Amino acid sequence: MSSTGTKKNRMLEIFFRAMKGENISVKKIADEYGVSSKSISRDIGEIKNFLYENRELVGNAELKYAASSKSYYLEFDNFLLSKELIAVIKMMIGCRAFSKMEILDLIMKLKNFTPVHDRNMLEKIIRKEMYHYNEVNHDCNSVIDNLWQLTRCIYERIEISVSYYKISREMVERRIMPVAIMFSDFYFYLIAYRCDENDWKPLYYRVDRIVNIVEHRKRFEIECGHDFDEGALRNRIQFMFPGEYRKIGFEYTGMSVQAILDKIPTARVVNKTGKAAIIEAETYGTGINMFLLSQGSRVKALYPQDFVDEMRQEVENMCNLYK
Repeated sequence: MSSTGTKKNRMLEIFFRAMKGENISVKKIADEYGVSSKSISRDIGEIKNFLYENRELVGNAELKYAASSKSYYLEFDNFLLSKELIAVIKMMIGCRAFSKMEILDLIMKLKNFTPVHDRNMLEKIIRKEMYHYNEVNHDCNSVIDNLWQLTRCIYERIEISVSYYKISREMVERRIMPVAIMFSDFYFYLIAYRCDENDWKPLYYRVDRIVNIVEHRKRFEIECGHDFDEGALRNRIQFMFPGEYRKIGFEYTGMSVQAILDKIPTARVVNKTGKAAIIEAETYGTGINMFLLSQGSRVKALYPQDFVDEMRQEVENMCNLYK
């Protein structure tokens, strides 16, 4: 084989190794091919020039040098930056929604899209958290499998039957029209309409409690005015407690008004007097009561009257426990 052919093969080998996420050591490659380090350095220089001249074609790929490992690595737009990866992984671990094996598998796959020279550092950072990782209890075999099947059925408008554990641990069978999936406080929720009801009342099913899904041949259509807006619901609901829409008002005298506004996306301060902020929010259901009660004496319900009565009754019930 000609020296030109050998050089091309060598350059292709270097490039493909870099594409697979390997660190490219000039000395190691030179020893493998029995050539000088200068020859490999020239090869790398030509690869870098090619990538620069064809950056639109190769997705802004760049062969960079890492002084710590004395090697080159490939970085391009489709790589997940290490700082992005650690942010995503921290969120996945914090949500506790997946089994330990599922989250480890996800982490391993995500790491393949990050520069090799950062992987050891990331591994050490993640290892401690994963050692103490505690998933929430699941009834289904795989939350991820359920999510994918339900997502596909939502997209294709397929009627399904589910075997589902209610909060009372009673197993029920439901034939439903799935319309949305949301995540809230450790759990994924399927939002669906009952096929045997005509009230178009959205019902919430925790995805991890669905132990079986049967897809039917029948497709469904959502009547005009009943199409579901999960974005609007996310802003108005707490702890996925279903219920009627209402606008509430309360007084807050705690240290961080911003923490309240962050927790309730529709909340806004309508008045402020001294340390007290009057806050108004659009909500669904009574889940908001649970959150506001967790603020203790720093919150006072103002309106509407049914909201005030609910809060007062719960406080009285709590006081009775200590009599």
